[in-house]
Amino acid sequence: MTSRFSSSRTRPLAAAVLCGAAVLLLGALSPAHAAVNPPIYMAHGIEYMSGGIGSDEAQLMETVSPRWPATFEFAIKDRKGADFAANVHVTVRDGSGAALLDNVVSGGPFMVARLEPGNYEVEARIGSQMLKQPLHVLQGAPAKATFVWPAGTDMASASTRTVQ
Repeated sequence: MTSRFSSSRTRPLAAAVLCGAAVLLLGALSPAHAAVNPPIYMAHGIEYMSGGIGSDEAQLMETVSPRWPATFEFAIKDRKGADFAANVHVTVRDGSGAALLDNVVSGGPFMVARLEPGNYEVEARIGSQMLKQPLHVLQGAPAKATFVWPAGTDMASASTRTVQ
């Protein structure tokens, strides 16, 4: 008894199924689906990284932040809570007032920096509105500063994402 389908007909079908499965597997494993570390930049010998746009990158930044001596978070208040802010201009000054990071732009609502232990003043600016905070970095203990601008802050210069 012979099959309704000859082997010459089933081979192309089997090859197509295998090829489709391979494409799906490669798609699932592709870097487009994985959070990629934002680039690390350097200014005046200080390494820094910023990001957090999208939930995968935000989670990545929250995961790596304890490994960096200093973390900065940026948000703008609204009626429901706060929106994460990006494109924030950041300046970090040491105890003598020298700018270690001078007007660097955070590409997302999180920024981390490899600061030596010491006292710093951090300025964060969106548009024309600047906030300042002191930051004390201890050896082996991550320091964090959160900058929250009031509702109505000029967001023309900032991109935002709602804080959950």
